[in-house]
This record gives sequence, C-alpha cells and structure tokens, in this order.
Amino acid sequence: MAKRQNTAREETHFGERTVPLAEKQELVDDVFHSVARRYDLMNDLMSGGLHRIWKDALVTAVNPPKGDRDFHLLDLAGGTGDVAFRVVEAGGPNVRVTVCDINADMLAVGRERARELGHDFAVTFEQGNAEKLPHPDRSFDCVTIAFGIRNVPRIERALSEAYRVLKIGGRFLCLEFSAVTMPGMDALYELYSFNVIPRIGEIVTGDREAYQYLVESIRKFPKPQVFATMIEAAGFRRVSFTTMTAGVVALHSGWKL
Repeated sequence: MAKRQNTAREETHFGERTVPLAEKQELVDDVFHSVARRYDLMNDLMSGGLHRIWKDALVTAVNPPKGDRDFHLLDLAGGTGDVAFRVVEAGGPNVRVTVCDINADMLAVGRERARELGHDFAVTFEQGNAEKLPHPDRSFDCVTIAFGIRNVPRIERALSEAYRVLKIGGRFLCLEFSAVTMPGMDALYELYSFNVIPRIGEIVTGDREAYQYLVESIRKFPKPQVFATMIEAAGFRRVSFTTMTAGVVALHSGWKL
C-alpha cells in the first residue's frame, strides 16, 4: 500500500497573519525596504529616545576591550550600523565589527553612515541570513542582535548559527522587546503600540502597514523565560536576562563554554 505524502506546510506568524514559513523572510524584507532611510529616526520617535539607553546597556555588556587586544563582533540584523558604531567607539583600536543583515537597503544606509563617521575601516557590512551565516566555526568573540530576532522565521536556526560561529568563551547578547510587567502600564503600552506607533510610521515613512507589522511582531514574540529556554536549547550556558523600562525590553545573554 502506497504511503500518503505529507503535504502540510510549515507556518508561522507575520504580525497577526499566519503565513507559510518560506514566505515570511520575503515579507519581512519588504517591510525594511520601505523604512530603511528613516529607520533610526523612527526608533527615536517610537521609544522617546529610550532605545539609545537600551543599546548603551547592550554595549556595556559586550564590553569591547579598550587596549590593543583583537576583538571581533558579529552584529546580526544591524544593517544601519547603530550598534556597530557604538561598539567601535567604546573599544580600542583593534575592535572590529561585521554587520550581517539580509536587507540590502538597510546595509546601504549603514555603509553611508560608516563613511560619514570614519568607521568604515573598523565596520564591515555584508548581506547574509542569520539562519545560515557565511562564516566558519568559532570566528567571533561576541555575537549581538538588537530588535531583530523576532523577525527571523526560524529563530532556533539563528540561535544555533550564533552558537556555531562563536569562539569558546564567546558571548551571545540579544536585545529584544518583551512583555510589560508593571500593572496598569501594560494597557497603556498596548494602546500606544497599536494606535500611536503605526500612525507615526505613516506620517514619517509613509508606510503604516510596516509599523503595524512591527508592533504585532512584538506581541507574538516569546516571553523572556521562554526565549531563555530556547537560547539554552541552542547550547548556550549561564543563560540569563535582564528586563528594562518596566519590562518593555529584555537583554538576553548566553555563553559558549
């Protein structure tokens, strides 16, 4: 008797929609094509500038060496270079950052800014997929991703790849939106996210739908403890997370030991 073929498709969330897993990356890519030029401006407007404080906390955790020691960081989904530039400025002369992003428009913005800031000698931009990194095993001292992991279709694969390319003793750091924990503030945050942010996006970038997706993706992302379990499952040890701003964001950490 012939076996019946399994025709079920893998599916995932794109905002509130359920879509085939194979299509999510293209849909996410379209979002960032439309907002690349004003992405960092929108970060300031949406967070009231708080994203700068959150990213400072990330760079403090990276702790790039200030002396002459070589240090190579891989920043995933960091196309505009915001985190990369902060790390280079915080570290010594031999700190190097590779920015890997799947979106060519975001990378173009990052390269322009690197030249303007004089960081093009220290920061390299490459187009690549976090689920299949174009680097050998044990290539980096640290891997970071800020507000990008929730846009990856197969998060487990991205975590596994981050683990693979880290050196022994290297650290993975992920800054991502989380779940508000302060009673009363959660309702206000929900109201702001779903009513104000898409409107700001429409005014500034002309693309309301892109920011509607971005706020919906925050709601769908796993809670901090669940995500910490996913990081452990990828092989990381001493996994921890710290919430900031009443739980609006969480900084996750794991070590390759």
